[in-house]
Amino acid sequence: MPSVILIAMELSEIEAFVTIHRAGGFTRAAELLHLSQPAVSRRIELLERELGAPLFERLSSGIRLTEAGLAFLPYAQQVLAGISDGRTAVHALEEEEQGTITFALVGTLASTKLTTHLQAFRETYPRIRLRLRTARSDEVSTLVQQGDAHLGLRYFADPRPDIHSLFAINEPLLVISAAHSRFGTSEPTEPAALLGVPWVTFPRSSGSSGEPFARLLERQLVRHELDTAERIVIDSLTAQKRLIEADFGVGLLPASSIEEELHLGTVRVLPIAALQTSVPVMIIHRRQAYLSRAVRLLPAMFSSQSSTS
Repeated sequence: MPSVILIAMELSEIEAFVTIHRAGGFTRAAELLHLSQPAVSRRIELLERELGAPLFERLSSGIRLTEAGLAFLPYAQQVLAGISDGRTAVHALEEEEQGTITFALVGTLASTKLTTHLQAFRETYPRIRLRLRTARSDEVSTLVQQGDAHLGLRYFADPRPDIHSLFAINEPLLVISAAHSRFGTSEPTEPAALLGVPWVTFPRSSGSSGEPFARLLERQLVRHELDTAERIVIDSLTAQKRLIEADFGVGLLPASSIEEELHLGTVRVLPIAALQTSVPVMIIHRRQAYLSRAVRLLPAMFSSQSSTS
């Protein structure tokens, strides 16, 4: 599909379309492209004529994509990502251990030992600049898929066929409660001590970014006959921690996500080894992306650091 698009239309038209979508309007897109607004509008008119359908709806409050625009968007993004890969491939011939790597990661993972790996990489390859972006796991994948990030670091493997997932580390999941909880004994060691205690968890719907965590918790509760407990369903890790701090229930959360709360003393880890588990943290990239030597060095360092830690 991308090769057909390039034959039928100008790259500048595709770039204008994607930039308008990302910028949220024609005026801001014109500024980013260093063009006049009429010039940007003209490119969209030509593109719409070639496609035979309008791509944007002009509203009093701004713009939004039409159904045709929504259908065309992923292909346009793939074309631009491919061009970016081509530029990277050419520049890599000049000097492979310098340049910029855009690395998207789940924010809580910046608190783990993975930060040490990033520091080691920066010290080992000082001529490579790391640009970091934080997002949720699904958003990390989208940034990588669209070519806005060379690599991503997220929880669980991504099921999309155009994303390659490489194991980095296992992240512990710990049972936590409010520091002075009304639930159970002060130091419970067996799952039965939490019988009837509510659990704060992510939604199990497929649209939730925390759905894999919710499924994992369900397996643990069923395994230890705690599945009759009330679920307090919250699609926000931060909100979950606030509810646990307020003693609405207990949770099974990534260790890296509760470091600040443990330091402040607002939550505590319950030493119930049978309920504790772990989730895989994966490095991801687009399968068809050109990976320069500089980009390939980062996953390699993660693998070597993880095997020795």
